[in-house]
Amino acid sequence: MQNNLRPESMERITTKVLADAFIEEQVKEIRAQVGDKKVLLALSGGVDSSVVAALLIKAIGKQLVCVHVNHGLMRKGESEQVIEVFGKELEANLIYVDATDRFLDLLRGVAEPERKRKIIGGEFIKVFDEEAAKLEGIDFLAQGTIYPDILESDGVKAHHNVGGLPDDMAMELVEPVKLLYKDEVRVVGEALGLPHAMVYRQPFPGPGLGVRCLGAIERDRLNALREADAILREEFDNCGLAESVWQYFIAVPDFKSVGVRDDKRYEGWPAIIRAVNTTDAMSATIEEIPYAVLHKICDRITHEVEGINRVLYDLTPKPIGTIEWE
Repeated sequence: MQNNLRPESMERITTKVLADAFIEEQVKEIRAQVGDKKVLLALSGGVDSSVVAALLIKAIGKQLVCVHVNHGLMRKGESEQVIEVFGKELEANLIYVDATDRFLDLLRGVAEPERKRKIIGGEFIKVFDEEAAKLEGIDFLAQGTIYPDILESDGVKAHHNVGGLPDDMAMELVEPVKLLYKDEVRVVGEALGLPHAMVYRQPFPGPGLGVRCLGAIERDRLNALREADAILREEFDNCGLAESVWQYFIAVPDFKSVGVRDDKRYEGWPAIIRAVNTTDAMSATIEEIPYAVLHKICDRITHEVEGINRVLYDLTPKPIGTIEWE
């Protein structure tokens, strides 16, 4: 399973039995590829990187070094959660790197989506190379690339996992789930014994909020996006939508409109809600959110988040629109 094309004969992983067989196969392949060397993994805490971490721990144990990079584009409280769950509860070999200023400085004034993705992906690799230089025997870089990443990188959009790697990167790649769709990754994760809440956590792109803070990233707009997104997630938890909607988030564009606050004209950004359902991320339908929930989310965001004065709902399925805005 070393090429980038999924064989037509490959059975879709839908049961624990099939997942166990996949795990057994991957453990053998990882051991054969890695030997007694060490592997560096970007552990975001998302589904894909968590499953890869569990696979690698099963295969090579302490040879895995997990690195969590806070690029300043995480959701509210996310880095803290990664440290708590992986560093404390799971006792992983975890290195935390706060590179917020480094990433945001590089992204200042950059509006073109593909360039943003390339910058974020390229800088990730540089950070990992620097961390690897501090360690001994790091020869491999593990990634949570999944099959839709590979398919969509061919003419649709670049992913940091497959589109941002420098030609002179010193480490060889380990990508054990690159031929799986997202639903299959979840089945494998549960078979590995990962917590249900972690396995069914909604997907989060590698570039993070960098592809949801549309256009050139500004810190004040990024902060507004982070706060609005936290409100959306909290309200979805409160009304029971969190478990039934595959992915939901806020996107904030780089333009303002006139509104009213405290009886005065108030220019602010719109917050755009995106909530979709899918099984393989190749197509997606729109979740029909009850109007009462939408009204509550709108009220909270426009009253609690500085800089946002409108809330919109994106009704576009995939295709024709991609799940992410950028």
